[in-house]
Amino acid sequence: MRRLLGGLDIGGTKCSAVIGEASESGIDIMGKTSFPTPSSPEETMAALMAALEALLSEQGAAARPDAVGVSCGGPLDSEAGLVLSPPNLPGWDGIDVLTPLRGRFGVPAALQNDANACALAEWRWGAGRGTRHMAFLTFGTGMGAGLILNGRLYTGANDMAGEVGHIRMRDEGPLGYGKPGSFEGFCSGGGMARLAIGMAEEWAQGGKKTALTIDAADAGGLTARRIFEAAHEGDELARLVVRVTGIELGRGLAMMVDMLNPEAIVIGSIYARQEPLLAPIVLETLRREALPRSLAACRILPSQLRENVGDAASLSVAMHALEP
Repeated sequence: MRRLLGGLDIGGTKCSAVIGEASESGIDIMGKTSFPTPSSPEETMAALMAALEALLSEQGAAARPDAVGVSCGGPLDSEAGLVLSPPNLPGWDGIDVLTPLRGRFGVPAALQNDANACALAEWRWGAGRGTRHMAFLTFGTGMGAGLILNGRLYTGANDMAGEVGHIRMRDEGPLGYGKPGSFEGFCSGGGMARLAIGMAEEWAQGGKKTALTIDAADAGGLTARRIFEAAHEGDELARLVVRVTGIELGRGLAMMVDMLNPEAIVIGSIYARQEPLLAPIVLETLRREALPRSLAACRILPSQLRENVGDAASLSVAMHALEP
């Protein structure tokens, strides 16, 4: 059965409206509009609904979505449809995003945080298809997890399940999720940059040469992308930074494997782009840290939806709204 779905993605700097047609074989993205996030929640919702209507009109005057899904950074109350003051969305304090959508389009609407939305997308249309127990890790700007357990999205008691980025991996380390040495501190774009800056300072004091210079960091050029580029070029410090990140990613995955006993853990963004460098380190650590029987049942996979996972995410939330 084919369904026309509408999706909205609300971000701190950019918003998107997307429409797609879902079938048993996957999701077909039919149109997308992006724009800078307006200054107020009211302006943002008005702009998103207008953008979605414009996309639908391109499909014909009678085009109407079967459901609309919203993906947004947390914290959220998905049942009530409320956005609860995410750090990247100042002023979004208990904002109801679903009532306006239901009123405007007259169809079911649902809200999930971005990690849960991506987990639904990869489970439904990507690398996790066919599993009943799966986790998705964002590993991009931040580190969060979406969990599919017993064939259903698991959100926890109050939508806080999957906040793995807050786990402390070491007593000291780069800051992530407000906590030094956290999983997000070691395994996120910003965390890798902070790790590289600290290690580059030590190398500079020891008179060692590296492409990861402190001057580049001051200029904002020391990013995860630059670290991996330097590692591919053979820079010793860059390869060491990648190794530290890979080890901590492996340790974090081992905890998830042992606790959740999933069939698959799908990892997006940085891991999906840099799997050849990261996977050997991650799997070596996993074999050392995880219970062998649990690990034997679990595959570590890069995102199959790759750069389209964000578009598919909000549409997967729309599909979720149609299910009991």
